[in-house]
Amino acid sequence: QVQLVESGGGLVQAGGSLRLSCAASLRTFSSYVAGWFRQAPGKEREFVAGISRNGGVTTYADSVKGRFTISRDNGKNTVYLQMDSLKPEDTAVYYCAADMRTYYPPRNQHQYDYWGQGTQVTVSS
Repeated sequence: QVQLVESGGGLVQAGGSLRLSCAASLRTFSSYVAGWFRQAPGKEREFVAGISRNGGVTTYADSVKGRFTISRDNGKNTVYLQMDSLKPEDTAVYYCAADMRTYYPPRNQHQYDYWGQGTQVTVSS
């Protein structure tokens, strides 16, 4: 059973930064692609960013491209999401996800088998 634990959420003013972390409970984390998703109140969960097993391939939603950076440290079994130039519309619960069936990170949430519990990010205007 893979467990993912997110941390790093909080309240920040517009224009500020946060870094989210997602720690995985397994030593073979390098065999999993990883992604970050978010869900705002009353909205569907949406893709934010994804990263391949070795970190060589990353992909982003258009709404965060140029502001967010996904990275991973397989030695620490952790995936990160650096969020800069935050906007009020970035307010949501952020979830990390992992899957070992693909090499390239999918944008479809249904292609991920494992999920964290989520961490709240609130951006004030």
